[in-house]
Amino acid sequence: MGNESLLLNKKSWDEVAPRFFGRNPLPEYGPLAPREEDLNLLGDVAGMKVLDIGCGSGHSLQYMDSRDAAELWGVDLSKTQIETAKELLKGCNAPVHLFESPMEENPGLPLAYFDIVYSIFALGWTTDLHQTLANVHDYLKPGGIFVFSWEHPLHSRASLVGEELHFNKSYHQEGAYDHEAWHAPAIMQQYKVSTYVNTLIECGFEIEKVVEDASLTEEDRERHANRWYSYEKAKMMPTTLIIKSRKKG
Repeated sequence: MGNESLLLNKKSWDEVAPRFFGRNPLPEYGPLAPREEDLNLLGDVAGMKVLDIGCGSGHSLQYMDSRDAAELWGVDLSKTQIETAKELLKGCNAPVHLFESPMEENPGLPLAYFDIVYSIFALGWTTDLHQTLANVHDYLKPGGIFVFSWEHPLHSRASLVGEELHFNKSYHQEGAYDHEAWHAPAIMQQYKVSTYVNTLIECGFEIEKVVEDASLTEEDRERHANRWYSYEKAKMMPTTLIIKSRKKG
């Protein structure tokens, strides 16, 4: 199922990539979620070697360049996304290294090399969470940080009906699912918050912060509100899960 999902998702991403150009990149962590200037999870990135897992169109790496990161590295499943990112990042001050690859595989990235690895609204695409997090652990220097965001596991479990949340699926049910908000076939993975936390621990990380807050300013409401991520629903249930962890060492 894993390889089939990867091939299906790669084909879909190559087709729909233009829809997601610049969608929710750093300093944003997700729709209607707190931003990096509010959370300061990454700290001062000046002089740091950074790796973006699921780099998409490259806008998060562009943000890192604007904050004087020393090296910009990115991995993405989609050839279209990588080509778009290469074009976007041509004017960066820092050297750029991009790889078209599934996050479950190491396409030639150096080990124990990066100060910061991050993944913005991409980790839920992995077909093997443990392997992906083990890879991230390998890429980081001892003491390096990993920050990721993804759709909060509760969000797809409930619908807003009037002023009430109606649960349509058990929170405990994990595994692959076809995301209904996509027009192209897209197989994502459902995990509980505890699964993310426990898998990080199993892979050698120390958890430093878990964020489930919302950001409900008028600007956020105008920028992000849509059928799937509504302001009204976000007032009752977080859209985004954000976790900061550190490689022991």
